[in-house]
Amino acid sequence: MPTGLTQDAGWEIGVSRTIHRPLTAVWEFVSGPRGLALWLGVDGPLPTEKGAPYRTADGTGGEIRGYRPGDRFRLTYGTSTVQVAVARGSSEDRTVLRFHQERLASAEERAERRAYWKGVMDRVQAELT
Repeated sequence: MPTGLTQDAGWEIGVSRTIHRPLTAVWEFVSGPRGLALWLGVDGPLPTEKGAPYRTADGTGGEIRGYRPGDRFRLTYGTSTVQVAVARGSSEDRTVLRFHQERLASAEERAERRAYWKGVMDRVQAELT
């Protein structure tokens, strides 16, 4: 089976990076207005109730599938599912940030989303350092 193709969730991509900032700082950024605008394209707060709808600035719609404060978001994004998670790194001043997207249509879409999430990571890191 090709890299990134799953048996039940189609194509998927995951990107992670250790950010040299405490977990609370990274979480507050990615779940706050500047972070949400950066990685999701949402103006304003994202709802946190399971099943709540949202819409991005470019018109892409979805709904919240799960939310655990200080830990992760899980949401649909069009026909795919995105998860954003933070975890404590090797010390209190390091946080592992992960973006995972599944139910992608093809290897080409996977490659496009990989480039997108790597760019997001670069911008998040630049904002936080």
